[in-house]
Amino acid sequence: MLTPTIGIVVCSQRVPRSGLQITNFVLNTIQKAYPTANLRLIDLATWNLPMYNEPGIPSFITSSDGYTHELTRRWSEEIASHAGFIFVTPQYNWGYPASIKNAIDYLFHEWTGKPAMIVSYGGHGGGKAAQQLHQVLQGLRMQPVEPLVALAFPTKEFTGRATRGEDLGVMQDESIWKDGREQMLTAFQVLAQLVAKST
Repeated sequence: MLTPTIGIVVCSQRVPRSGLQITNFVLNTIQKAYPTANLRLIDLATWNLPMYNEPGIPSFITSSDGYTHELTRRWSEEIASHAGFIFVTPQYNWGYPASIKNAIDYLFHEWTGKPAMIVSYGGHGGGKAAQQLHQVLQGLRMQPVEPLVALAFPTKEFTGRATRGEDLGVMQDESIWKDGREQMLTAFQVLAQLVAKST
């Protein structure tokens, strides 16, 4: 039996960005603790979805064939192929980026019922963005898990490096986000159990 895949979403498309680096940190942390976990990276910058441009309403569309644009059909198939998700999001002005809201709003049934975990990051950890995204996932009838993981940038110098997209050293220095790592593994355990139940 194939292990169900969990999509780990890079929610930032900013250039430069620290989002891909932080998402890889999340992925590696989980993979190290759970070697059999089948995690697949979904980078919104690579997908580069335009602002929602489908003529139909996603909640009325039940298969990828119902979409007009080829890119939307491929996005539908990508999301439908995963049994759960981890959203790794920055916080912009007390909210999550437009890029992830747009990517979510392209679809409906492909998300519905699936477990999801949220990891936010920023100068103060991005907790407000995580709470808002949590509400949106509930609206999609997904199963958002707790705890919501908030990775706070430890210093102003670290924040500056993150803003410039420079190496943050999080792969090498295990003292950074020690509590965050523990929260991440706690949340992932809940996510994995829900995925196992639903597949």
